[in-house]
Amino acid sequence: MKSEVEYSGFSESEVLASRERYGENILTPPARTPMWKLFLEKFSDPIIRILLVALLLSVAVAVYHIATGEAGMSALFEPAGIALAILLATVVGFLFEMSAAKKFDILNQVNDDLPVKVIRGGHMLEIPKREIVVGDIVMLNAGDEIPADGILLSAVSVQVNESSLTGEPMATKTTIEADFDKEATYPSNAVMNGSTMLGGYGVMQVTQVGDATEYGKVYTGSQIENNTQTPLDKQLNTLASFITKASYIIAAVIFIARTVIYLTEHPVIDWLLFGSYLLSTAMIAVTVIVVAVPEGLPMSVTLSLAMSMKRMLANNNLVRKMHACETMGAASVICTDKTGTLTQNQMRVHEAAFDYIPESGVEDIIFESIAANSTAHLDKAAGSVKVLGNPTEGALLLWLADRGVDYAALRRHAEVIEQLTFSTERKYMATVVQSPLLNHRVLYVKGAPEYVMNFCSDRVTSSGNVPMTDSRPMLEEKL
Repeated sequence: MKSEVEYSGFSESEVLASRERYGENILTPPARTPMWKLFLEKFSDPIIRILLVALLLSVAVAVYHIATGEAGMSALFEPAGIALAILLATVVGFLFEMSAAKKFDILNQVNDDLPVKVIRGGHMLEIPKREIVVGDIVMLNAGDEIPADGILLSAVSVQVNESSLTGEPMATKTTIEADFDKEATYPSNAVMNGSTMLGGYGVMQVTQVGDATEYGKVYTGSQIENNTQTPLDKQLNTLASFITKASYIIAAVIFIARTVIYLTEHPVIDWLLFGSYLLSTAMIAVTVIVVAVPEGLPMSVTLSLAMSMKRMLANNNLVRKMHACETMGAASVICTDKTGTLTQNQMRVHEAAFDYIPESGVEDIIFESIAANSTAHLDKAAGSVKVLGNPTEGALLLWLADRGVDYAALRRHAEVIEQLTFSTERKYMATVVQSPLLNHRVLYVKGAPEYVMNFCSDRVTSSGNVPMTDSRPMLEEKL
């Protein structure tokens, strides 16, 4: 692998020329819908529309009762209640979605400002991700987010989390063409924006930035408006249609029935009294329509979805639209080839079995081996434990944490003398440490059983030592 000093990178003029030709390394945000239009969209809900009609009819009834002296200003309580229900249902939903949109903007801005190590003019610099240009030489280390699409110029034990693009939580990358994975989605020497370095280190040359990256294409596709109705929308539309038809039919029946009864009881019609009777009958029919509308339904639905958004945010899931909460909850069939991204997206040790005498002290050596012979870390700063680095190594550290073992303390006390990181070619990882438990240097190895067992001279069991083929000189030679 080349040293970083062997790469010169772009000069300042070349950076400006590349940015002028290929653009900046940012994702173009979708066109903003005016806030007033977003607010008015809340009134497109079928139940809200019925409530608006009910509000107008309720105001008409209230004005009629006040004008005829049948009621005082208290007649306005009904329309005021309907108006309040409409405002709560629309304003609450609007404010929650505006809050989510602002959080998305903040996340995107923070992501654009992530520091990236590049080589320009023969010197290593740290610049914001947004300033990366096509042709830049970028240094990649374990834990780094890959800032753009590129080709690896050199790589040592590089493993990448591509789950955001392909669903693969761990893809091995190499510059050796003979080791390329022919079935991989992307070439084995290509790394993509939005993926994360799990292990190893390498040097990449940027080939695509911004919207032209694979992640940018996914982002652009996700902005396409989808007007497909959710199950809840369909149910509310059906309910709104039923309420409208039922209330109108009942109101018409009442109006016709009262008119027929009046004409039957009054053979001689006094048109002035008949007109007053018809107006009173119409008010009764309108009242029936108003009463039939469930004023609290839109508010209940909005508050339920708003609380769902809040609960999902507490679990680090930011939802842009409220109805997405209901859509996910209504899913009946999910087709996937990866369980990790649907569950906790975290590898864990299901069961561990060791063949040794409990009093022998071997357990402490196993704990030290797991802690010292690893390049992963556990991040507990966010309140929940997050694995940084290789997910398999992280699973072993989580297994230690479940047993109350502080891996960081064990790693600090076991000074690392030399280390071979895991690679698909070797199928194992080896670390030489100065062990405080044994007071001398120890070689810890972990990996595929068929490889690790070849390095053993014997195996310690509860029944004694079992001789094996001694391949330790071969491992020591590699170290």
